[in-house]
Amino acid sequence: MHRLHLRVFFVLILSLAAFPLGGCLFRTRPLDRQFSNQPLKSATQQDLIDYVNSQASKIQSLQATVDIDASAGDVKNGRITDYKEIRGYVLVRKPSMLRMKGLLPLVRNTAFDMVSDGRQFKLWIPPRNKFVIGSNNSSNYQPDKRLENMRPQYIYDALLIPEIGDDDAVMENGYETVLDSRKHQVEQPNYSLLVIRKGPQGAYLARKIDFSRIDLLPYRQRIYDQQGNVATDAHYQNYKQYSGVTFPNTIKIERPREDYDITLNMVKLEINPQLTDDQFSLDQPAGADVVRLDQQNPNTAKASNGQNK
Repeated sequence: MHRLHLRVFFVLILSLAAFPLGGCLFRTRPLDRQFSNQPLKSATQQDLIDYVNSQASKIQSLQATVDIDASAGDVKNGRITDYKEIRGYVLVRKPSMLRMKGLLPLVRNTAFDMVSDGRQFKLWIPPRNKFVIGSNNSSNYQPDKRLENMRPQYIYDALLIPEIGDDDAVMENGYETVLDSRKHQVEQPNYSLLVIRKGPQGAYLARKIDFSRIDLLPYRQRIYDQQGNVATDAHYQNYKQYSGVTFPNTIKIERPREDYDITLNMVKLEINPQLTDDQFSLDQPAGADVVRLDQQNPNTAKASNGQNK
């Protein structure tokens, strides 16, 4: 199995759950969005803000069965490793609860189980007998410590586009690159909302949400850090109606600096189910090797029953 040197969050755990398919690091992905001859729709800045806020208020929880695809780049070896169609389950409850579980192919045993309350996350990897504990609050990117950069909060933030709230927003009339009928790249008008936030060092671009002029639905959300770097690049496709809520059937989450991406394809989705606290509880198994990411030099330590919980 391709060794990732504990590179990044999902690719680390998915490496335990799939057979990798190697490829060249410098690959290009085909554009999925197509040029349309339909009349373009118009919206105001307030229309777009109202849509984002309305959709955010409609979704308080979700429960999904998903197929997970993921890819990781290894700059040292110049390779891409792909992990395909891992069955998973996702629970989300606002304001910040997330649980995600993945199954090993064929045998359907648990490959990983993860919970997050927005502050702390826990990750159980049965094939390696590892139980990882970390904080979601870290904002310091450490390029030489890939494992310490992993945060399930990235997935939560990409799954549910947050409301604009008290942040300032600016509308941009721009263009997106799409493919015409001959597979040539052409430009098509779009709208963007630039969400501006105030930080300790002044105002900064926090998010950029792109809207199609064909249906006025968001198809891309870029989340920035306070230094102006793209931290998360999320893409939304194949919208469907679920209990009166329009939700994307495919969500692709890219993390450019860590050089990995994960795609969630909805197999079954329920909007606003009743989810209990117990469904977001994950206890440390007896005898698990514990990795604490918030330590200066996280080491794997053997834990006895009842310790390090």
